[in-house]
Amino acid sequence: MSKILVTGGAGFIGSHVAEAYLEAGHQVAVLDNLSTGKKENIPAEATFYHADLTSRKTLETAFSEFKPEILNHHAAQISVNRSVREPYFDAEQNILGGINLLQVCAEHEVRRFIFASTGGALYGDAPKIPSPENTQVVPPAPYGIAKACVEHYIRFFTTEHGFESVILRYANVYGPRQDPHGEAGVVAIFAMRSIAGESCVIYGTGDQTRDFVYVKDVARANLAALEVKQGTYNVGTGNETSINALFAEFKALNDMLEVTNDDARPGEVFRSALDATRAHKDLGWEPKYDLTTGIRETYGWFRERSVQS
Repeated sequence: MSKILVTGGAGFIGSHVAEAYLEAGHQVAVLDNLSTGKKENIPAEATFYHADLTSRKTLETAFSEFKPEILNHHAAQISVNRSVREPYFDAEQNILGGINLLQVCAEHEVRRFIFASTGGALYGDAPKIPSPENTQVVPPAPYGIAKACVEHYIRFFTTEHGFESVILRYANVYGPRQDPHGEAGVVAIFAMRSIAGESCVIYGTGDQTRDFVYVKDVARANLAALEVKQGTYNVGTGNETSINALFAEFKALNDMLEVTNDDARPGEVFRSALDATRAHKDLGWEPKYDLTTGIRETYGWFRERSVQS
């Protein structure tokens, strides 16, 4: 069993990954600045370090005390729209924070670095859908630019310092604990608006597509990444779902749900789906949740917490 440090482990995806590692018997620590993550998301069995990627001092404390063998990097500024409005802030958090983390990993002799990257935000409006890993990287927004940049730094550090690296390029991840109050996470936003009896906002025509992959499937991919050979892997279903079709899933749960339309948002791709053939072949991974099942489970989670509050 390994000692694994999960950055962003108080967040939506990172907390599920931390849980999966603990359930598999690993020793886990979570590092998070709680700017968007929530302390209640952190598994009780995990050691917690309140630290920021841009602070070398707080990173050193966590690494010196916990001595991780594997680093799973999920901490990030996650909003594409904010990256368009505030590219400097996005770069500071996602690029400089990533470099800072990689340097500390090299100095503390971390054996393996697993990075949560992105697919659609890297490939842009790709000529081939679903898109494989060798698709040209043409990110349309600073968020994707930062992810691509960190991927290059990971490859440099892998060569220069000899640790192993696995890059997981996610499709649109959804599920319990996703933040419905931010700009990212259309499934969480639709779920909360449906429960609250508010209309859902669709930006543009609603014909734009995404590849929605359930967070528990993503956590399983991170488990597989512990032992798989080094490389870059798409993590998605390969299925395109339009935002209009996504709305229809929620309409089936709440027939009174209404929709309004607004202008399309800058920096977002029109069509996106990821070819995860390589992950299936090398990681033995494939999604187990179909969209309807995943949405119903997510909707139930949000509804339960809405009743409790």
